[in-house]
Amino acid sequence: MDGWRGLGILLTLLLLLCPLPTLACPHTCHCWAGDVDCRQRALHEVPPLLPTNASTLWLGYNLITVLRARAFPSLPVLLRLSLPRNRLERIHRQALLGLGALQELDLSGNYLTVLSPETFLPLTSLTTLNLGYNRLEELEAEVPRSLPQLQAIFLNGNPWMCSCSILPLWRWLGHNREKVPERSSLQCLFPESLSTYPIMAFGNDSFQQCQKVPLSAQHYAAFLLIGPFSFLASIFCCTVMGSIVVIYQHLRKEPQTQRRPLSSGGC
Repeated sequence: MDGWRGLGILLTLLLLLCPLPTLACPHTCHCWAGDVDCRQRALHEVPPLLPTNASTLWLGYNLITVLRARAFPSLPVLLRLSLPRNRLERIHRQALLGLGALQELDLSGNYLTVLSPETFLPLTSLTTLNLGYNRLEELEAEVPRSLPQLQAIFLNGNPWMCSCSILPLWRWLGHNREKVPERSSLQCLFPESLSTYPIMAFGNDSFQQCQKVPLSAQHYAAFLLIGPFSFLASIFCCTVMGSIVVIYQHLRKEPQTQRRPLSSGGC
């Protein structure tokens, strides 16, 4: 028994002196029970090593300007990603790969002007998307459509341009009012004449001019070809008709020239 007791004590000492490997936590962040807090650390990019058991990742108030392809390591249980108040200008189409469990994404208070629907395709579990207070003048309706579990999208504080380009988004908003908590305050910045009206208060008549079927490149090409062809065809027709008239008149005069007048002299 004393031998087994001694062996147990020895194993305990070894575990104390050489602890089991722990999940990596960036030295600039604080990790605790699945939360990884990297806020206000003057970070220029996402830390390359993150705990694989992270459920919440706080990256707000840093200096991140770009999310490159595969910007995050594989985080299979990450539920919440918070990136507000950075300097984000661009998100690569493959930046969010590996975040299939993500439910909340906060990108508010950045410099985003364009978003690709492909960027959000990996986020099959996302329920909340915050795009407020960026520099979006328009947003492809395919962005919210690419999120099958979306329950809330925040769009306020962007300089929306109320032109024909916003028509697809306006249609999506109209069919998904329950997913837009700020629908009564969502307004256009341009043109100024419409800046006092909520976007969702516009009626179908407001976009009547936009719903006309535009001419395609093939139509314009056809018009360009028809013009010269019609001109050449008219010249050809005039030439043929003129030749026919000249020939006809020539044929009428020819019998008359063959007749000679009778002499009027006496015998």
